[in-house]
Amino acid sequence: MVKVGVIGVGTVGTSVVKILNDNKEMITARAGREVIVTSGVVKNLAKERGLDIKLTDNPYDIVNDPEIDVVVELMGGVDEAFEVVKTALQNGKAVVTANKALLAYHRYELQDIAKDLPFEFEASVAGGIPIINALRDGLSANHIESIVGIMNGTSNYMMTKMTDDGVAYDAILKESQELGYAEADPTFDVGGFDAAHKLLILASIAYGIDAKPEDILIEGIENVTQDDIAFAKEFGYAVKLLAIAKRDGDEVELRVHAALISKDEMIAKIDGVMNGISVVGDKVGETLYYGPGAGGDATASAVVANIIDIVRSGKSAPMLGFNKPLEHGLTLKAKDAIASKYYMRFNVMDKPGVLAKITALFSEHDISIETILQRPSGSESVNLLLSTHMAVERNIQDVISVVKTLDFVMADPVMIRIV
Repeated sequence: MVKVGVIGVGTVGTSVVKILNDNKEMITARAGREVIVTSGVVKNLAKERGLDIKLTDNPYDIVNDPEIDVVVELMGGVDEAFEVVKTALQNGKAVVTANKALLAYHRYELQDIAKDLPFEFEASVAGGIPIINALRDGLSANHIESIVGIMNGTSNYMMTKMTDDGVAYDAILKESQELGYAEADPTFDVGGFDAAHKLLILASIAYGIDAKPEDILIEGIENVTQDDIAFAKEFGYAVKLLAIAKRDGDEVELRVHAALISKDEMIAKIDGVMNGISVVGDKVGETLYYGPGAGGDATASAVVANIIDIVRSGKSAPMLGFNKPLEHGLTLKAKDAIASKYYMRFNVMDKPGVLAKITALFSEHDISIETILQRPSGSESVNLLLSTHMAVERNIQDVISVVKTLDFVMADPVMIRIV
C-alpha cells in the first residue's frame, strides 16, 4: 500500500482524493499497488469537505509524517511551497506538484535536492494535457525546434469572444470574472504571467534553459481592441495570447505576448477555454496537444497519473529529463534581439503630412512596412494600422519611444507581434 498526503485540499485536491477513491480498482491494477490518501492540509478546518481523510492546517504534519510515501503539493505560491517541498524531499518522500509558479522560480534547485527521488509535475502545465511526459519522454530523441502554445484558458476565452462576438475587452473581462474564469485581479492571466511560468518549465525540458520570469519578454492582451481584431481578420490572422520558445542557432528566445497568427495554423483554431501546444522536433516534425488546461478533474487527472507512474515504476530524477547544462550549452536570447514581423496601431491627428512622417521614421530605423491602412477614429483623428516585414525588437521599441513624443499622436501606440 502507498500512502499519499495532499497539501491543499481545494478544488484540485478534492478531485485527487475522489479520483483515487472512485477509480480505486483500475488505479490499483495500473499501479500494481493500492494507493490511498490518508491525510490532507486545508486552510479552514471548520469547513465541511465530505472527505474521509485526516485533515490538518499544518503542511509539516504531512511532510514529517513517516507513514506518508508521496506528498502532493497543491498549496500554490512560491516561497512557502518551496520550503515545504524541500522538506518533503529531504525526508525522502516522492513529490507530485501542480505548482507552476514554484517551478518557474525553483525547478533546478528542486531537481538538485530531489536527486534520485521521484518528482513529478505534469499538472503544472496545461492541466489535463500530458505535455510534460510527451516533451520529456516521447520526444526525447528530438532536438526541439520550437514550442508555440495557448497556455491560458482565460485569455483564450476572452480573445475568442472578442473575435467571434465583437465584444470589447472590458466587457468580456467582466463576463469572465462573473463566470469564474478570471480572478478579481486578472493580471496573472491577462498579463501573460501564468503562461510565462508554464513556458519556462517547458523550455527547461526542451533546452536546459535556466531562466526566471523576469528574464523573458512577457506581455498580455490588455491593449487589444476591435480595431486590431478587424485588421487581423482582413489579413487572414487570428489574435491569440501565445507562449513561444524557439531555437535560433545556439540561442533560445522565450516570449509571451498577444500575437497575430495565420488562421491556417492549427494553433489558431483553438478557441474558448481550451489549451493547445504545438511542438516541432527535428526528427518527428510538428506534434499538437489539445485539451482542458484547468479545472479540478482535468488537473487532478494529471496529478493522479503522476502518482501511478511513481508507484508503478519508481520514476525518478532527473525530473527535467537531464542534468543541466545540456551538451550544446544553449543560452537565452536577449529580449531586444528577437526578430519578428509586427503589427502597429497609431492614433494620430487627421492632417496632411502625418503618414509621411510616420513612414519616414520607420525607414530611419531600418524597418520596412508591408501593409498600411487608415481608419477613422474620431472627428479629428484616425487610426493608422500597419504591418512590417521582419524587424528587430530593439528597432521597433525605438520607433515606439519616438512616436510617443510626437505632437500629432493622440494616444500611446499599440504593437502586436506577428508569428
